[in-house]
Formats: sequence, structure tokens, C-alpha cells
Amino acid sequence: MNDLPASTRARADAPTVDDTAGPAAGRSAAAEDTAQPALPTPAQPITAEQTPAEALAFKVLPRRDILIVLLGISIGMFLAAMNQTIVAAALPTIGRDLGDFENLSWVITAYLLTSTAVAPLFGKLADIHGRRAMMLIGLGGFLAGSVVCALAPNMLLLVLGRGLQGLGGGGLLPLAQIIIADVVLPRERGRYQAYVGAVWVAAGIAGPVIGGAIAEHLHWSLIFWINVPLALLGAGISSVTLRRLPRYDRRHALDVFGAVLMVAAAVALFLALTWGGVRYPWTSAPVIGLIVVSSLLWAAFAARLVTAREPFLPLSILANPVVRMGCVTSACAVGTTVGLTVMVPLYYEVVHGLSAGDSGLALLPIAVMSTPGSVVASRGMMHLVHYKLVPIVFMSISLAGTLWLTFAPAMPLTAVIVLLGVISFGLGTVFPVSTVCIQNAVPLHQVGTATGVMNFFRALNSALIVAVMGAILLAGFGVAPERGHGADVLVEAAGALGIDHSRVFGFVFLAAAGFMAVGLAALAAMEERPLRGPRR
Repeated sequence: MNDLPASTRARADAPTVDDTAGPAAGRSAAAEDTAQPALPTPAQPITAEQTPAEALAFKVLPRRDILIVLLGISIGMFLAAMNQTIVAAALPTIGRDLGDFENLSWVITAYLLTSTAVAPLFGKLADIHGRRAMMLIGLGGFLAGSVVCALAPNMLLLVLGRGLQGLGGGGLLPLAQIIIADVVLPRERGRYQAYVGAVWVAAGIAGPVIGGAIAEHLHWSLIFWINVPLALLGAGISSVTLRRLPRYDRRHALDVFGAVLMVAAAVALFLALTWGGVRYPWTSAPVIGLIVVSSLLWAAFAARLVTAREPFLPLSILANPVVRMGCVTSACAVGTTVGLTVMVPLYYEVVHGLSAGDSGLALLPIAVMSTPGSVVASRGMMHLVHYKLVPIVFMSISLAGTLWLTFAPAMPLTAVIVLLGVISFGLGTVFPVSTVCIQNAVPLHQVGTATGVMNFFRALNSALIVAVMGAILLAGFGVAPERGHGADVLVEAAGALGIDHSRVFGFVFLAAAGFMAVGLAALAAMEERPLRGPRR
């Protein structure tokens, strides 16, 4: 990038103010790709002083305004995160009230399906239409879905409302990460990504507590009605503060057909991972059929990437080694955290005999300790040249701790809780580093697309890891850990087979260690490019 004249760099990346909802007229897609300056190499560090146009983009807002922007996007993130867990505690009440238990799991599945599928779509659209417009659309879709859910007279309408919620909520986290990338230099960006992580953790903890309290003492529809004032507040703050975000105006053509292929392939795969070993055996016709359909759709999507004039996922992003390794690292760290969060409560109940309430409390170290890990890694990015050292060291410690649990799953409860806190801390160091590295490695006008891709693979790998761990329990106990198969059913199954409870969960921890090892290897292999911005 430094070998281009300053005037060329300024024309290529000069920002505008996001006070409109639509893209500005500009050069053709082919021209903009050829005009994009080369990415930095370790021998050519980019600083704010060397690239005034880019420095201007990151310094449009003073720190006070950045915090106000962060407040607006945090409300949206809190809503999206909380609604992944708040409904779970109220499901039995909802099933009784609507008289339908058979389709109750779709209340969760519908949200996960749509939110996972639209993550890369929101990133691409944010690069085309601006962050403010897409944030308002996401909050609007989430708000509309909440109203539909609250008024739903039957299970079908409730499931459709949850799907609509997911269409809006699935874009809120990637949009928040993209907006932070717009206003903060990469070297300092991890600090704000840590704030995002703290909001996500707080929402994950608050969701089950609020959902359970409402289900026990009030009507379940209030779970959805409380979203309305929060979504309106978030939209109001975002509408005002996001007007001044920098825009990198490029004329893009949205590859609608490619987007449809990708979403359809993801939905088919997600259904196979969700149903396999739980609703249907892995070798059943429905699961195999979904896997075949998904494979064919992914093949068609790959062909579309090669033939489309401007594919939905630019080949330059997919070919970027930092993006590839960063996505693998991030997906493994997030997926392992999600998998442990789902399976550890069952482990507490089956192996240590805790009640459901006490298992939730004992789960707090996993939910809480990732945030201080993110903070430590963020500070490392601000001060260290070799900023990958922090997550590599702590993720190695997490891997060692998980292997310890693998071979000693019946260790005392206090030791388990402490060890899971250490594991969560180490995984937390990966989140900000992988996000910032991916955003730092792509052109500014592709930050949204790359961030959406990262979040898509995070969600998809989370589903894969949970499916693998569920299959291990199914093989060990002969019973899948689906809704209705709680700890008592697993204990009964183990007693009938005469097997050691703890040993089965040891294999669950071994699977977690395996995914963690893949993420660590990808992190070590990822190129450590200089972060834009001065080192403190």
C-alpha cells in the first residue's frame, strides 16, 4: 500500500458520512477491485501517520461519541444474545399454554436457523447500504418478530415469529463488530470488542433468569413484549449516532442467487446437525437426505463463486490466508465455549448430583471468565508487537485443562469449577484477536463482508460441536440429551448399561479438546500482520 502515491490512496479509501441509506454512485465492481491497494506486509507496517485518509476514517468520532455509539449497538446486541436463552426457561409454560409440546423445539431452532443464515448477508449489505441502514433494518425485523411472538395464538405463529426475530437479530452482532471497526484503529479495537463480549455474557446470564421469573410469576408473552421498548431505544440512539459513521462508497452488485444458495445450504446442514442423533438417527433417511441436499447446494454455491461477476462472498476474501485461519480459530473457540455451556450442566447433574438451579450457578465461570480473557488479549494488542502470543499461551493452557478433565472427569466439584474458569479465560483471549486480525487483513470496503463470514462460521461450527457432543452422549448412554431427556434419564440409562457416568463425559471433554487443538493450530499458523495504528 505504501508504494502507491498518497493521492491514489486517498481516492481509494476516502470515507464519506453515512447520512443516507443507499450506496453512492461509483466505479464498477471490476474497477474497484483492481484499484484497491495491496494489503500490508510485515515489512511495511501501516500507521495512522502514513495513511491520513484511513486515519481520518477511524477518527471521525471522538471517544465520547464512540461510547455513545457503543451504547446504541450494545442494546441491539443485548437483545440478540438474550433471546437465544430467555425463551428456554419458559418453554414448558409455553407448551402447556398453547397445547403443543411436539413442536416446542422449533421455538429455539427457528431463531438459530435464520440468525445463522443471515449473518454474512447482513455483512455484505452493510458494505453496500451502510451500517446505519442495516442496523435499523435488523432492529426493525427483531421488533416485528417480537410482536408476532407476543401475540401468537398457536405454535405455528410463534415459530414464524421466532424466525422473523432471527432474521433481524442475526445481523446485530456482526453489525456491532463492523461499526467498531469503522471508528476505532485496529490496534485499539480489541478493547471495544471486549466490551461487546461483556454485553454478550451479561445477556447470556440474564436471559435464563429473566425468562424463568416471567414464566413462573407472569405471562410468557412478556418475554417478547420487553423487547419492544429496548429495540425502540436502540433504534433511536443508533439512528442519531450512526449518521456520522465513515462510509467507503463503492458500487456493489448483490448476488441474490448466490445468497439464496448459501442460505439454503446452511439451513439444510443446520437441520441435519440439529436433528441428527436427537430427533432422527444419524443414519436415517431424513438426516442423510439433508446432508446430501446441503452438499449439492454447497457445490452449486462454490460454482457460483467462480462464475458470478461479483460473487456474494468475494474470492479475494476467501483466498485471504488471514481470514481463513482467523475464521477457523474463531469458530473453534466460540464453538467449544457454546458446546461446554450446553453440556456442562448435564455433567454437573449426572456426575456431581447437582440440582438444575445449582448447575446453572456452577456454570457462571464459563459465562463470565471469557470477558477478562478478552480484556487481557485486547491490552496485548495495544502494547505488543507479537500480539498473538497472549492467545497462544492462554489457549494452550485451556487445552491442557480440558485434557485434564478428559482423563479425570470425576475430580472434586471445586476443582472442576476452577478449571472451567481457567479454560473459559483462555478461550476468551481468542475472540478479540481473531476478529481484529480478520478485519485488519481486508480492504476497508470489505470489512462488513469479512465480519459476516466470520460470524457465520462461528454459528455453524457451534452447531457442529454441540451435535458431536450430543452424539457422544447418545453413544455412551443410549439416550440423546434432547429436551425431556434430563439428568435422571441419563443416570437411568447408564445404570441399565452398567457404565461409569463420568467416563462418558470424559469423551465429551476430549471432543472439546480436539476442536480446541484445531483452533490453536490455526491461530499459530495465522500470519501476524502489523495492526494499523500506533503502538502504546
